[in-house]
Amino acid sequence: MYQPIPPRPPQETMPTMYDLPSELVGESGLPDEFHRIQADLLSETCQPLAYPSEEILLASDLNLYYDPRHPLWYKRPDWYMVLGLPSASQQQDLRLSYVIWQEGIDPFLVVELLSPGTEQEDLGKTLREVNRPPTKWEVYEQILRVPYYVIYDRYENHLRAFKLMGTRYEAISLPENRFFLAELELGLGLWQGSYQQTTGLWLRWYNAVGWVPTRREQAEQERQRAEQERQRAEQERQRADRLAEYLRSQGIDPNNLP
Repeated sequence: MYQPIPPRPPQETMPTMYDLPSELVGESGLPDEFHRIQADLLSETCQPLAYPSEEILLASDLNLYYDPRHPLWYKRPDWYMVLGLPSASQQQDLRLSYVIWQEGIDPFLVVELLSPGTEQEDLGKTLREVNRPPTKWEVYEQILRVPYYVIYDRYENHLRAFKLMGTRYEAISLPENRFFLAELELGLGLWQGSYQQTTGLWLRWYNAVGWVPTRREQAEQERQRAEQERQRAEQERQRADRLAEYLRSQGIDPNNLP
């Protein structure tokens, strides 16, 4: 096979998750690196004050079965949140999928990471085909009635969010590419920075103070606080030494002070 000289970079020639099918007929392959890293950041910074962590399911690419009349129909959101649901405490209890009619709780928020191959369906611009499962938009809006639906297009740096109002999704205004969810006391927005050694524009949670820190950022903040305390203690020690030296110069033993 002909190769140009010099060869084109891998990102221009390697197939994507949408080019190569998985072992299941008609299904795309596993998520790419961006999907994995973005989902990790969403999960790590999602810390609602109103719900303990053991009552929140944060799922990424976990099959979501939504219709007991059609038990083989499912969607696979890039990331979603279910509130008020006991999380697994033992490895053997970890979910293999999320089955609505068994769990009894619908997702509170769904995030789709837009890609060229999924754009039309993610945005509700495709029509349901005869004798075929409903589209993502139909499932989230009309069947599960998910309160919040968020779509992020990293290629255009475009964030869109929708809230269920009555029976239909309505777009949420996004000043500064962020919006606050009062039910969670948390907001979701676009953050420019580095996560898992990768710099870019990421979807991330924030609270009333600022961006919710990751574990690495928390460790760095603790290190800085410890260093500041060490410096303050050292400054106090130096002041005490100077005072003691001054007292000795005046013929006073600092150890005999009352």
